[in-house]
Amino acid sequence: MAGPKRYYVTTPIYYVNDVPHIGHAYTTLACDVLARFKRLDGYDVKFLTGTDEHGQKVEKSAQEKGIDPQTFTDQVSQRFRDLLQTMNFSADDFIRTTEERHRISVQALWEKLKQNGDIYLDNYAGWYSVRDEAFYVESELTKNADGSFTAPTGAPVEWVEEASYFFKLSAWGDRLLKFYGENPDFILPKTRRNEVMSFVEGGLNDLSVSRTTFKWGVPVPGDDAHIMYVWLDALTNYITAVGYPDENHGEFTTYWPADLHMVGKDILRFHAVYWPAFLMAAGIEPPKRVFAHGWWTNEGQKISKSVGNVIDPVELVETYGLDAVRYFLLREVPFGNDGDFSRTAMVGRMNSELANDLGNLAQRVLSMVNKNCDGAVPAHGEFSDDDKEMLASAHGLIHQLREHMDVQAFNSALETVWVLIRACNGYVDRQAPWKLKKEDPARMGTVLYVLVECIRHIALVLQPFMPHAMAKMLDLLAISDAHRSFDFLGSAHVLEPGRALPAPEGVFPRFVVEEQGA
Repeated sequence: MAGPKRYYVTTPIYYVNDVPHIGHAYTTLACDVLARFKRLDGYDVKFLTGTDEHGQKVEKSAQEKGIDPQTFTDQVSQRFRDLLQTMNFSADDFIRTTEERHRISVQALWEKLKQNGDIYLDNYAGWYSVRDEAFYVESELTKNADGSFTAPTGAPVEWVEEASYFFKLSAWGDRLLKFYGENPDFILPKTRRNEVMSFVEGGLNDLSVSRTTFKWGVPVPGDDAHIMYVWLDALTNYITAVGYPDENHGEFTTYWPADLHMVGKDILRFHAVYWPAFLMAAGIEPPKRVFAHGWWTNEGQKISKSVGNVIDPVELVETYGLDAVRYFLLREVPFGNDGDFSRTAMVGRMNSELANDLGNLAQRVLSMVNKNCDGAVPAHGEFSDDDKEMLASAHGLIHQLREHMDVQAFNSALETVWVLIRACNGYVDRQAPWKLKKEDPARMGTVLYVLVECIRHIALVLQPFMPHAMAKMLDLLAISDAHRSFDFLGSAHVLEPGRALPAPEGVFPRFVVEEQGA
């Protein structure tokens, strides 16, 4: 007998050097939608997010503000907690790398790696970016006119020479390539997989995993002069949160390996190369998938604090409403691609797809029911071929959505729902229930029943994307909380003819496109 269905999804833990921006909201939103979808589909879900609070950059930022690093991280980490409330994210756990549970976990992992012969002490000399907390070989760098070098991210690098512990990454190249070959969906999208494969095939160097030039971090066990390299520290959060180093009990046995690490494309190498190598070296199974999504630009421009075009998710929510923002971010571009944020495009989608396609469908159908069926779910007669086709499309929706969601194709999932919404609007026009009221009232009732049943399915499957709006729509259909999981998709008995419905209300407002400045 199969055990209960489990799903463990994580965001990257966000670095506490700034306020949350649209990129943070985007990554966490994708995880939230997946977590909500899986919960509604009967899974036992763990959804993890949190903050990465160690490293030289944090130490410097705290010094610049004249406060100690712990006070600094307390302040900034809270902003990311606040974002969970603002965006209605349903995280089950929020981890901070300054927590004691994490120190215990990461030091235990270090001890396991050292015990297995994968960590050794030597001297490091090479290029390091404080901003990226990353090491680079010179072939990856761009030489500037003044003789300095810049990382691929645009961050400055500096030459560092110091004693360091190293992880034997060079020994893991062939084993990583074998792992990628045996698990072709470990890295998505496929284009990102090709990038990682090419990098590993080019040969791996041993990785410096400790620093001595700063103190804000987890001390190396048995050698307090060294602080663990921030990425070894940070990546370990994913197993800390499920109880590591206790690998034989509790959440670790329940949820590990993680089903999905969601990351931005800029940190894919850390998650798809370093992390599985660390885990395999420690005898721990790697996660099932790393998905690297693209970046947003703002009206065609790269988002930058210096340019002043950072997109504030809080301001967007205050202006347009939470669920409209959630919808747009996952609807506008295929997930994994880069996207250009445009308020004009956002208002266009809110008006055409939310207010017109879906909002108007629900409003006019429920208004006809209210007016012509005594405000109750209409009784239906025998279904025509047209009716049966509509009901089959609604009942089959979840099967298509599962396929899209399992490969993080949010845009495709939403388009699949909108195919049904547009079909419903076409069905209304074909059947013309306002004419049937006089010509064949019984047939009118059947048509309206089919439409209400289709709207029920649409609202149920859109809950992960727009929780508040769809809760309101399901309220308008008098669907009880007990009947809002995916278990009740296709259950005809849920929509009982004769059950009273509340007076219809609009769910999605219309917006005016803002004038662009001259």
